[in-house]
Amino acid sequence: MNDRHTSAGDLALRDLRRFKPTCREPHDFDAFWSKQLEGARASANTPTTVTEASTPLRTIRSWSVSFPGWGGQPIAAWLHAPTGSDGPLPCVVEYSGYGQGRGLVHERTLYAQAGYAHLVIDARGQNGATERCDTPDLGPWAVDTASVMTRGLARPEEMYLTRLIVDAARAVDAAQTFEVVDPRRVAVAGISQGGGLAIITAGLVADVAAVCADVPFLCHIWRGVALSTTGLYTEIRAHLAMRPELTDLARATLSYVDALHFAQRANAPALFSVAGQDCVCPPSTVFAVYNHYAGPKDIRVWPFNAHEGGGGLQAATRIDFLRETLDEVA
Repeated sequence: MNDRHTSAGDLALRDLRRFKPTCREPHDFDAFWSKQLEGARASANTPTTVTEASTPLRTIRSWSVSFPGWGGQPIAAWLHAPTGSDGPLPCVVEYSGYGQGRGLVHERTLYAQAGYAHLVIDARGQNGATERCDTPDLGPWAVDTASVMTRGLARPEEMYLTRLIVDAARAVDAAQTFEVVDPRRVAVAGISQGGGLAIITAGLVADVAAVCADVPFLCHIWRGVALSTTGLYTEIRAHLAMRPELTDLARATLSYVDALHFAQRANAPALFSVAGQDCVCPPSTVFAVYNHYAGPKDIRVWPFNAHEGGGGLQAATRIDFLRETLDEVA
């Protein structure tokens, strides 16, 4: 993707770099999210638990974690740290991609291998299509469908994505309480759905230290619904094709969970990535949020890649970015 090439149905790179659509957030956006977080923290009757877990990895120590998320409901996670590490460590809170969960104890340990504490959390109720998920979704939804993306589109208070976002913010709260973690140096990271949650969390939690958001979902959602040809946004489009009378209501509800609005409130240093041939999270949806992001930022463009983005090369770039950023906080 360069000044002469576009991704399928999207803008040229020169236009993407200046694509900054007008934000039309709900009038009660801040009040809504303050109420959601305050309610979750007030209902956290279930204590955070940390139990050492057996792992086949000799260089990493692991714990099974449960912490209270939306409604105080328990969210499962793994906490990893390098064996023999001294003192509180910078921590990376990693959010799962769509259909994923925390997996098995040894499966996602990259950040611990790089020397960080590493909290890998479940995406509630997503059934672990590619990785094990141990957290059910116990919340309400106004419209019960097979897709979690369309649950509760009638009201933001009942929307599945509201619960998922609150869980993500509460994961940072939990991470800051662990003895192995330096609470001043907690970063958030993820790919696709996880990348969107990282941006959103940075806009909700003031003391996030760094953000890594790769090919992020939940960015300029309504444009994604219009442009994407496969994957997550198409679930919303298919649902509204069956229930067109819900279109205006769905658009209004989804505006409460659009990373476009959280990005303006985020100040942590951020590293984004975008893939030029991505038909799941079209490049213009990512650049819309990147261009509105308020904190220090950089973006890696993978012109010929689809939703896999930069893969292992981007993972190495993330580690370099975290070392530079989290060391500065020390």
